[in-house]
Amino acid sequence: MEWNIFVFPLPLFGSKLQAVHPIAFRLGPLAIHWYGVMVALAFLAGLWAASRRGLRDGIAAEKTVDLGPWLIVGAIIGARTLYVISYWDEFFKGKPIEEVFMVWKGGLVYYGGLMGAALACVLYARRKKLALWKVADMLAPSIALGYVFGRIGCLLNGCCYGRACHLPWGIRFPEGNPLNPPTFPVHPTEVYDSLLSLGLYGLLAWLYRRKKFDGQVFGVYLVSYALLRSFVELFRGDYPEYQHYLGGWATPAHLVSILTLVAGLLLLWLLPRPEPRRG
Repeated sequence: MEWNIFVFPLPLFGSKLQAVHPIAFRLGPLAIHWYGVMVALAFLAGLWAASRRGLRDGIAAEKTVDLGPWLIVGAIIGARTLYVISYWDEFFKGKPIEEVFMVWKGGLVYYGGLMGAALACVLYARRKKLALWKVADMLAPSIALGYVFGRIGCLLNGCCYGRACHLPWGIRFPEGNPLNPPTFPVHPTEVYDSLLSLGLYGLLAWLYRRKKFDGQVFGVYLVSYALLRSFVELFRGDYPEYQHYLGGWATPAHLVSILTLVAGLLLLWLLPRPEPRRG
């Protein structure tokens, strides 16, 4: 197997940290990519944590497991659709149509996945007659946990990289990556996202045990993720020039983050609170 390297100029790590080739292993003619492996781990870890958490709200673990395939299909369709729309000219125009469906090679947009998974969750909750906001609260910390794995997959894949970085922790991608990330030092935005999302997971797991009303945890997730994502987007360097707005500093994710922030704030304001108990 071919090996590539990320180069860190930080003395603490030495001069190099090795990272595997985007292809993890092969099953005959089928290449298994690290990106796909990390996405699978994201779903497994998220569903496992959610199945244990949901017991506090009376949601049986088997119902959470049954929800899993709905979320996976919804998230992948939504994430891939938005990616293809966003990067049609760069990666798909003039190429065989089957390239659109090669998800295992990477190429998912998180906000599209969130919308697709949300729709799938609504449909499942209605079909199984589950309280929607209880399910949303159960899933919210797991979404943050899964995002940790997903962004590590981006790092291994060579996508979602940052702008040029002159700080000690800047990283350099190896030459020959099919996504053509820059080989000069860039901000490790995938690492920024992963660490911030891990902290958000801890916050939401803590809040879940102390929530005051159904939907609170999910609302806090939307607000928090929008703010954290907007911060990291300031360091992103992989967007084409025509996808920079508002004088060049805003990315498409910034614009969607504004809508997500507003949606989260509206949920926290409008969702009903339980009536106070009267002694």
